[in-house]
Amino acid sequence: MRSELLRNVKRVVVKLGTGILTDSRKRPDQVQFAQLVAQVAALRAAGTEVVLVTSGAVGAGMGVLGHEERPASLAERQACAAVGQSRLMAMYEALFRHYGLSVGQVLLTHEDLADHTRHLNARNTLLTLLKHGIIPIINENDAVSVTELKFGDNDRLSALVASLLPVDLLVILTTADGLLEGFGTAAEHRIPVVERIDGAIEGMAGGTTSVTATGGMATKIQAAKIVLRSAIPLVIAPGRRFDVLERILSGADEGTLFLPNSGRLPSRKRWIAFYHHAAGTLTVDTGARRALEEQGRSLLAPGIQSHEGDFSVGEVVRICDETGREFARGITRVNATDLAAGTSGRKEVVHRDDLVIL
Repeated sequence: MRSELLRNVKRVVVKLGTGILTDSRKRPDQVQFAQLVAQVAALRAAGTEVVLVTSGAVGAGMGVLGHEERPASLAERQACAAVGQSRLMAMYEALFRHYGLSVGQVLLTHEDLADHTRHLNARNTLLTLLKHGIIPIINENDAVSVTELKFGDNDRLSALVASLLPVDLLVILTTADGLLEGFGTAAEHRIPVVERIDGAIEGMAGGTTSVTATGGMATKIQAAKIVLRSAIPLVIAPGRRFDVLERILSGADEGTLFLPNSGRLPSRKRWIAFYHHAAGTLTVDTGARRALEEQGRSLLAPGIQSHEGDFSVGEVVRICDETGREFARGITRVNATDLAAGTSGRKEVVHRDDLVIL
């Protein structure tokens, strides 16, 4: 199954986590950088386009600025990122030059992908770099990002970049062997394949205790939900194995493979579903949910039980069922004030063309 799914991968996003890029002193691990770059260069030599999403800027800067732990202060974290990002790119450029490859730095904020024009511009830039044989190296612009502009973590960023292009495969390299069941017990073992993300799978994921990392397995599961809905497979695998990328693309039993959904969402639907901080929440009744999911209808005001948030016309809102579970997102055609006042009548609150079932 792995060989069948991965044998025709022509474009891949590889996410490198902080834990595999820095040593015990929170400094860049030169050996790790060299071996990871060698693996990427081998993929390029084999004709595979590679986009790197790299962590490690804050971690690299921590050592320079003398921090033993991730700073609590936003200004200190941003200073670490500013120092560390330049160090990261200098290493990548020197190492890839050894293989005759050029790199291009792309720093993104959440707003860059949420705004539709900038979203398309970012996609065009990345595609143009790939066309010229340049390896894009992407990171969140941590030196300027604030809470409302952040992706949250680079696992999510890598999933958004993979869906943006889109690509044939997302690989997240981390310190773990993959998704582990029974983590920390004698019965601990790797899950080789995940066919569907359910409560049991989510229950296996935890956060992180690393002083430099921000995610953990929980954020990787959230990233999986994005790419799988975009019909892109995901492999979570150990980043300290010197042949891990070759093994993954050859179909070897490496890491945990998450199987994609059938049918890729159109690019605009992906933009609606994944690239916004929702401005509000609409809770709908059972009949409305059935009409949206099973009949492909638009959402009308009578089907809405309640709403939260001060959203305006044209903003993305979450659509939840009566249990509070989000099952769709859409662009609203009615603002919160009119919805609360009941002046929208039977007007379409979210048109089916602007709605995505998750």
